[in-house]
Amino acid sequence: MTAEDTRPESWHAALHRLQREGLPHVLATQVTSAGSTPREPGARMVITADAVYDTLGGGTFEWQTIAAARRRLAGPDGECQAGMSLEAFSLGGRSGQCCGGFVNVLLEVFPGSATTLAIFGAGHVGRELVRLAAPLPWRVRWHDSRANAFPDWASDQPRLACRHAPDPAEAVAALPPGVHALVLTHDHAEDQALVDALLARGDTASLGLIGSRSKWASFRRRLRDAGHGEEALARVRCPIGMAAGGTGGDKTPYAIALATLAELLPRVESRERDDQRGLDPRELRHIFTDNAPTTFR
Repeated sequence: MTAEDTRPESWHAALHRLQREGLPHVLATQVTSAGSTPREPGARMVITADAVYDTLGGGTFEWQTIAAARRRLAGPDGECQAGMSLEAFSLGGRSGQCCGGFVNVLLEVFPGSATTLAIFGAGHVGRELVRLAAPLPWRVRWHDSRANAFPDWASDQPRLACRHAPDPAEAVAALPPGVHALVLTHDHAEDQALVDALLARGDTASLGLIGSRSKWASFRRRLRDAGHGEEALARVRCPIGMAAGGTGGDKTPYAIALATLAELLPRVESRERDDQRGLDPRELRHIFTDNAPTTFR
């Protein structure tokens, strides 16, 4: 192992990785400095719920910055939201340090991917779905019960996790709440087991199944006999990709995948943004005069 292998990850490397992977994080930037301070304006660090990358100089001031960042990651109601805040530190007052200087730190909160898409099946349509979903700001969990089912290129795709999943119940149990699920494996019995487990959870944001209307009619009878009510069964979309694969339509894997994502997009909730975003210039004078933390979105 070389020295470079053990070198801590820099803030810019961590920022690139976390944004690529769609994980929540905060970028802390020292924007002002007066008197004696540990670092200079422009110093940065990246903070997650369980890690810190780089430093603003250490000491109580840095720990207070980390704590403030993690409060924003947790959010007032347990949900991280994008936004910015400016924290003011008197290094002889609030931070209890002997430097005696004054620092303002801008905290930029990146909440990560709001949507998780679970795809079951690494066949032709599954592969096209994963390729087409790559530019979208979603985290994708790709499952297949067969060993060595995933293509080599999958290891280079951002926000994508490939999972060998021979047990449908275990694979479904590991999903986060509010997941959008698409079931398209190589085996009808496996498809039914997955839909059964997903319906039993009761917390999926949407559930789509590949196949024909006759396949769904058969599944529906069996799932009803297994105890699933009409309201739950009505939430299953089958067939998926109808815009491409309907009667006389294009039934190629690419066309089915494209139509499936087009059907899914309206179901994916996007974060609402306020008309006013970032820093209102009129607030600058108040912030730097009163040294009071101000939050804006």
